[in-house]
Amino acid sequence: MGTFGHEPRRRVERNNHRHQWEKDRARQSRAERLKSGSTERDTGLETADLVFRAEYREATADEDRAAVFGVPVGTRLLERIYRTNCREDFPLALVRSYLVRDVVAANPELLDDSNEPWPGGTQSQLYTLGIELDRVEERITARPPTVAEAEELGLKKGVSVILLRKISIDINGRVVEFSDVTFSGDRTELVFTTPLKRW
Repeated sequence: MGTFGHEPRRRVERNNHRHQWEKDRARQSRAERLKSGSTERDTGLETADLVFRAEYREATADEDRAAVFGVPVGTRLLERIYRTNCREDFPLALVRSYLVRDVVAANPELLDDSNEPWPGGTQSQLYTLGIELDRVEERITARPPTVAEAEELGLKKGVSVILLRKISIDINGRVVEFSDVTFSGDRTELVFTTPLKRW
């Protein structure tokens, strides 16, 4: 029997401290924000190790999306599709992010995917519109992958996907962005630390 040497898949650790880290960076200089991003933070990789792709397209709010945003069905949205690879054939995750188009149209640069990767990410983009986040709500489930997901993520038989819906809520209680993220169950660890106030 021969042996086959395969480099292990890059592990991803996503924790809830990333949201405050992103918020703190939103007001930093462009030069500082260009140094690294959330994927580098989650993987320990350098920017040069990553291949990032973004595609923007117009979408409309179906019943699910409309309910999340609290807008009428049919409202125009901006759908943003992100893929990041780390010198592997398969992306770290499948990301679809949604913004209400009429809100982000106030800054036309936010409608152009050639401006990606945006230094500082979504919170920095929202900051250009005068939007400050109050909180981020994340809902997590798991299930077997679809055929398309298994192929795109390079999943072996029996590996589940982790689904994360991230909802960004501004200081006025308005949902300003949400993302549906599909992670490979064999390479992703979700870590949550909850600070507790002392008695």
